[in-house]
Amino acid sequence: MTIKDITNCIEEFAPLNYAEGFDNVGLLIGNYTTKVSGVLVTLDTLENVVDEAIEQNCNLIVSFHPIIFSGLKKINGNNYVERVVLKAIKNDIAIYAMHTALDNSFNGVNAKICDVLGLKNRKILIPQKNTIKKLTTYAPLENADEVRTALFKAGAGNIGNYDNCSYNTDGYGTYKGNENSNPVIGEKGKLHTENETFISVIFEKHLEKSILKALFEIHPYEEVAYDIVSLENINQEIGMGMIGELTEEQSETNFLNFLKKTMQAKGIRHSALLNKPIKKVAVLGGSGSFAINNAINANADIYITADIKYHEFYKAENKLIIADIGHYESEQFTKNLLVELLTKKFPNFAIILSKKNTNPIYYL
Repeated sequence: MTIKDITNCIEEFAPLNYAEGFDNVGLLIGNYTTKVSGVLVTLDTLENVVDEAIEQNCNLIVSFHPIIFSGLKKINGNNYVERVVLKAIKNDIAIYAMHTALDNSFNGVNAKICDVLGLKNRKILIPQKNTIKKLTTYAPLENADEVRTALFKAGAGNIGNYDNCSYNTDGYGTYKGNENSNPVIGEKGKLHTENETFISVIFEKHLEKSILKALFEIHPYEEVAYDIVSLENINQEIGMGMIGELTEEQSETNFLNFLKKTMQAKGIRHSALLNKPIKKVAVLGGSGSFAINNAINANADIYITADIKYHEFYKAENKLIIADIGHYESEQFTKNLLVELLTKKFPNFAIILSKKNTNPIYYL
């Protein structure tokens, strides 16, 4: 078992292509070809977590938050980030993080919060833009079926609850190869006309490399004509936050008490109560002030997130309740999600849930 085997599993679940541009995801320390003795899963990689990995004989730490977020100009051990990096390298421990790639996964961070709260009828709160692309290519009539099939097998043509979706029309193409060409159909130096099928399929952007590989392997032409464009279409499977519904509506006070207990919050900072029942719930793990208006526009009764500043509570505008349960508290179940994912894929391998509480905030 190599690090690449482990990360392939994670990235199939939460492709790194969908991480936010400001983020730093992937293998931060280590080499993908390294054989893995064990995996320690944590929310944050701190010094005591590296010590735990050493004690548990785990040479790969899978962390939600990246310990290296901005550039390191020196590694002298002068702060906690540098000390973690030094200790990990000294002990041959790799560190991998997925952060906002998992935030943007339909079954990721926010789905886990919905699971814990028992929310149904879930939808992405802020769908990520430019996640869908369209491939157009042309194949000889007799090869069109096998080209389409290869593209479908690579993941193209999936639209919501449908697969094998494509648009096709027949026409003819022309080409003339020069003296260095080696045409499979036709002769070099002579203009050739071929009856072809125009094939158009859409795909999620993280599949582009595998889809082009499939196209080039199956297409009969020496030079394959194709083009790829990004679409503005909304993909409801990828994006920040999630909104769902309680099975039964609750009073504001009852729900806040339920929320505090279920999310193990030491306290909840919230905007003014509205004397309205809670049914529709929006969630966004971590810092979520940027999505307040999205929650309002989605007609949520309450928006659960963290790191809300004083003046940001005013943005509730008596249209919903903003509930700040704490950054760590909102994301704490993420490591359980990752352990469940990896254990299911590798049932006979050492996948260990870190016992370290990495919450930097304490309460009296």
